[in-house]
Amino acid sequence: MTRLLEFHAAKWDEPIVMEMGRPGGRGQIFPEPEAEVSKAVGADLIPSNMARKDRPELPEITEFEAQRHYLHLSQMTLGMMGVSLFGTCTMKYNSKTSEYATLRPELAEVHPYQHPDTLQGVLSIFHDFDGILQSLSGMDQFIFQAGGGADAAYTMAIIARAYWADHGMLDQRTEMITSIQAHPCNPATAAAAGFKIVNLPLEENGYPSLDALKAAVSDKTALIMINNPDDMGIYNPEIKEWVRVAKEAGALCFYDHANFNGVMGRLSARELGFDACMFMLHKTFGAPKAGGGPAVGAFGCCDALAPYLPCPVVVKSGEKFILDNDRPKSAGKVREFWGNVPQVVKAYAWTRGMGAEGIKLASDISVVANNYMDKRLSEIPGLVISNPEISVNRMEMTRWSFAPLCEETGVGTVDVANRMADFGIDPFWMSHEPWIVAEPFTPEAGELWSKEDIDLWIDVIAQITHEARTDPEMVKSAPHNQPIAQVKGDVFEDPEKWAMTWRAYQRKTGAIDRTERRRQ
Repeated sequence: MTRLLEFHAAKWDEPIVMEMGRPGGRGQIFPEPEAEVSKAVGADLIPSNMARKDRPELPEITEFEAQRHYLHLSQMTLGMMGVSLFGTCTMKYNSKTSEYATLRPELAEVHPYQHPDTLQGVLSIFHDFDGILQSLSGMDQFIFQAGGGADAAYTMAIIARAYWADHGMLDQRTEMITSIQAHPCNPATAAAAGFKIVNLPLEENGYPSLDALKAAVSDKTALIMINNPDDMGIYNPEIKEWVRVAKEAGALCFYDHANFNGVMGRLSARELGFDACMFMLHKTFGAPKAGGGPAVGAFGCCDALAPYLPCPVVVKSGEKFILDNDRPKSAGKVREFWGNVPQVVKAYAWTRGMGAEGIKLASDISVVANNYMDKRLSEIPGLVISNPEISVNRMEMTRWSFAPLCEETGVGTVDVANRMADFGIDPFWMSHEPWIVAEPFTPEAGELWSKEDIDLWIDVIAQITHEARTDPEMVKSAPHNQPIAQVKGDVFEDPEKWAMTWRAYQRKTGAIDRTERRRQ
C-alpha cells in the first residue's frame, strides 16, 4: 500500500495588496531627469488637460514587502506541487532550459513591430517548427496566431466561411457537423462564425455511427469538426470513412487534435483525409499551461485552404524569413501579431529534444499508463467507467464516474476533488458541460508521471471513497488542510458582492479610500 503523504498548506493572514503599506513606502525612487534630457524632449511631456490632478490609488510599499506578499500568496496556493493527472489537458514537465531560453534578451527584448530583418532568429524558429508540425500532420502550412484550442477551432470556422464565400457557395453551405462528445469549442466557434450546428449523438460503440453521419451530410454541409480519440478515451476506427463520406458531400474536414498525446507520431491527419487540424502547444508539446494560459493553438491546413489563413504567415523567401501579409483572401486575424512567441519557442525546444522516436515513445507510455490506471480504478468500489458496455482499451485518458458512490453516500465528484487537496494532490478535471457522464472525472497520466506517482494518485482516490462511506460529512466539508476552506461559488453570481477592481471593492464594501485614511 502506498504511504499517503501528510500535507498542510501554509496559511497567512494576508491582506490584499491595496490595503498594505503606509505613506512614503517606496520600492523604487526614480531620479530627476538630467537637464540635457529635459531640454531635448521638453519638460511638459503630458498635456495639462491629460495630467492627473491627484495621486493614483496605489499601495505604498517597499520592494521587499511586495516580494514577501506574493511569496505568501504562492505558499497558500496548491498549484502544481503535487501529482496532477489533470485530464483532457496533458500536464508535462516544463523544462527550465526552455524557460531560461525565453528570458534571454534575444527573445525577451524583441518586439513584433520590429522590421523582420531584425527578427530572423525568431522567424526561423517559427518556420522550422512549422515544418516539424507538417511532418506530424501531413499539412502544408501552420500558423501560431490562435490563442488556444478554441481560438484554433474558430480559425477553422472563419477559414471555412471565407473558403465557401470565395467559391460563391456560402449561402448554400450553412451547416457544421460534429459529435455530442466533441470539444464544445467546435460547435461554439462554428456557431459564432454563422454556421448552423448538427450534433450527432453517441451510439453503441461510443461514437456516432456512419449511418448517422450519412443521414446528416448534404450539399448544405460546410464542414465537419471532430476530435478523435474523444475524452472518453475511445478512438473511432471508422474515422477515415467519416472523412470520405464528408468529402463526397463536398464538405471540409477539421481534426481537433486536443487529445493528440495518445496518437502522436502514430497517425497523420492528412493520411486520414483531413483538410486541417490543430495542436495545443500548451498541452501536447511541453509548453506550460499555467492557470489557463498562455496558450497557443497551432493551426495547420492543406494548400487549398492556405490562401485563407490569418495574416501574417511566416514564410522563407530566398535566404530570409519574411512576414507575408499579402494574402488578399485571408479570413482575417483571430489574434494580434503572429502568436505567443515564448510558448512556440518552448514547444519547439520540446519537439527537438524529444525527436521522432521520443515522441512515439511518449505516446506509447501515455496509452500504457492510462490503461494501468483504468485497471486499478476499476477495482475501487463506487466508480464506473464511461460507456461501461464497451470493452475496448481506452487511449491516453478515460472519463470515469463517481455516480455509484454519490448514490450510496451523497459524496460526488466536486466533494472528492476538494478532499484531494488535503493530500497535496491536484484535483482532477471533471468534464466539459453538459455532463453527459454523471459525477465525472477524467484522469490522464501522459508520459510524465511515474508508476509510483500514479499509484499514489489512485490510492488517494481509494482512501477518499472509503472516507465517503465512513465519514461522508468530513469529505463534503473538505478541504481541511488548505488556507481557505470551500469557496462558495454563489458569490460570483451576485454582482453586488464580487469586485474586479479596487475601486469597485471599496464601493461595495464601504471601505474608506486610501486618501481619506491619509487625512485621518
